[in-house]
Amino acid sequence: MGGRQGLGAEIFQLLLGVNQSAYWVGDGHRRRPDAPQTVRREAEDTLHTMSSLKTLSLTERDHQREIKAKGHPYWTSKRDGEVHLRQEDAFTSQAPITVHDMVMNTAIKYANYIALGSKHRNGWHLLTYIEYYEECRRAAKAFLKLGLERFHSVGIMGLNSEEWAIASIGAIMAGGFSVGILSTSSPKACQVIAESSEMDIFVVDNDRQLQKIIQIQGSLKHLKAIVQYKEEIRTWLQNLYSTASRKTRWIRSLTPKSPTSAVPWSTACRSQAPPKAMMLSHDNITWTTVATAQRLSYKCPPEEQEILVSYLPLSYMGAQLFDMWVSISVAGALYFAQPDALRGSLIDTLREVKPTLFHGVPWVWDRLLDNLKTDQLSSTPFRRRMDQWAMWLGLRTNRKRMFKQTHSPLCFSLAKRLTFNRARRFLGLHHCRQYFNLGLGLSRATLDYFLSLNMPIFELYGLSESTGIHTLSRQQDFRLLSCGKSLPNTHTKTQKHNEEGIGDIYIWGRNIFMGYLNDEENTQEKIDAHGWLHTGDLGFLDTDEFLYVVGNARDIITLSSGERINPNPIEERVKRYIPIVRYVVLVGQDAPYLCALLTLKCQVNTDTGEPRNALTSEAVAFCRQLRSQSTRLSDIVYDGDPVVLEFISQGIDAANAEVPSDSAKIIKWTILRTDFSMVGGELGATTKLKRAMVARMYQAEIERLYEEADDED
Repeated sequence: MGGRQGLGAEIFQLLLGVNQSAYWVGDGHRRRPDAPQTVRREAEDTLHTMSSLKTLSLTERDHQREIKAKGHPYWTSKRDGEVHLRQEDAFTSQAPITVHDMVMNTAIKYANYIALGSKHRNGWHLLTYIEYYEECRRAAKAFLKLGLERFHSVGIMGLNSEEWAIASIGAIMAGGFSVGILSTSSPKACQVIAESSEMDIFVVDNDRQLQKIIQIQGSLKHLKAIVQYKEEIRTWLQNLYSTASRKTRWIRSLTPKSPTSAVPWSTACRSQAPPKAMMLSHDNITWTTVATAQRLSYKCPPEEQEILVSYLPLSYMGAQLFDMWVSISVAGALYFAQPDALRGSLIDTLREVKPTLFHGVPWVWDRLLDNLKTDQLSSTPFRRRMDQWAMWLGLRTNRKRMFKQTHSPLCFSLAKRLTFNRARRFLGLHHCRQYFNLGLGLSRATLDYFLSLNMPIFELYGLSESTGIHTLSRQQDFRLLSCGKSLPNTHTKTQKHNEEGIGDIYIWGRNIFMGYLNDEENTQEKIDAHGWLHTGDLGFLDTDEFLYVVGNARDIITLSSGERINPNPIEERVKRYIPIVRYVVLVGQDAPYLCALLTLKCQVNTDTGEPRNALTSEAVAFCRQLRSQSTRLSDIVYDGDPVVLEFISQGIDAANAEVPSDSAKIIKWTILRTDFSMVGGELGATTKLKRAMVARMYQAEIERLYEEADDED
């Protein structure tokens, strides 16, 4: 059955698909010079309309609204609360603007450049910036027609798509909150988020997500409408709408922060686990966006248009900052990957789109590394020797470059032609100028491997509470294992140092969020009286102000002796000594000693995303070096391959030899019968390891490790 159409043809037309006015073309990233005259006339009309819709100047607003901070100057838990800007010099700091202003300014300046691309059966479906802006305005008007109230929210749950981005910006333009919810969220998590953010409208991409909302909608007192934008609607509901498109001329006024007083309302609430809504202001988003783009020297048309591929969940603030906001600020072309990107199709999209920038999380970089090594192993012996020479030269040269100690040797260009360019083209990254890692935990081995291919991976550090980013690396400021330096006019410090000089990381700047919605207690714990955000992460700053993050306070293991152990450095050390290991998880909370859960590198079923029993080509090749014939995980776990098991035991011993105390040694270990995955539940939507979930899922294996030790005693 179809969705409801009884609220009148106007709303139904406003909600009809967002693709009607765009083109279907097979290629092209830049400006479309062949746009028909009708679209050109529409663009001119829209630009004329936009000029009349400009919001009031800051001076006029200040006269009309005498904004004064209420309660704590740097945080609030109220949806209509206000906070002071964290700026050191109001006269030289970047003037605050709204999200609407940022989107509109780009639409005016780069009207006919490609903004969004979505792949369908007959090619890429593209939207220009003028069309993008118009679709966001239509979404805003539709949300208001459906009953969206100021400071209430629009929840968006689905995979990355142009509809996701348009709905998010439309909610902000309408004066509401945009709440991104992971598509893997349970109905209960959706209910908690919807209730706390007073959600008026739920936007979902398919029937699977719709069924979650149907289960809980009786408990949602604010819910007025559900909008489904993909797939044919199978369930009839009184308040359910399908999507299509129609032109409108409307926008709701927004007020940016005053540079001398307070922040009005937040533009977004980000859901977390456990579910809680985190408020970001207009200035959080627009200031952080501009600061990031400037720091990384992104290019703008007509000089060159940046090209990005969106595949990490947009409900993850780090991915959203780069994909949506930075892309808009520099008028980049954003292409959406296929739904199965993390199951194997990502490389195909990269080869087709040829991005100029690429960001991944550790799991993605490790999978790309697996693909590269598999390709190298299938090469001829001569090609492998040539690659080894080129990669030796690449690693040696790039390590010196970090400290500005050398120019490229004469034979470096030969290595580029023979090996580096070939590897980049194989991954579809041969047009990339910068590579980023958005998650902590990328191993030294992976960093070195890509560095040897002349592909330095720049590390970033940020939380959702810091609008996704706080420190970053770049070509001019780069150290292996470091997360780089703070954004301009932001600050980082560490306190409560241990004997190794590692302390709690605190950060300060205009990127720091407003607070947790309706949660004064947690907000007060997170932000101190001087506006510093207590991140909960552990690390240190070197003499050049590079930040190194070495763990999180939540991950600390306290043994029964009372000694506190940070598992991250130990786990990374084990992976370095045992290259066939994918994940190492230390356990031992309230136990007398540490044990370790190990997973081996296994292939992935590209259809389901589940790990296979077969080892990766790299792992098989390593087994051959050990004189082992194992090709499957079961050969090692069930059949007890003595050669591999002995090598792993020696690797554990080598890692133990480097720890500062006996308490930090791994006494027992076991190899799990599967590698970790998102579908298995051990990894989150951004492929981050879920330690608490691993401890629950493998409780029997953990108990067995300690029971065996008790029996030996």
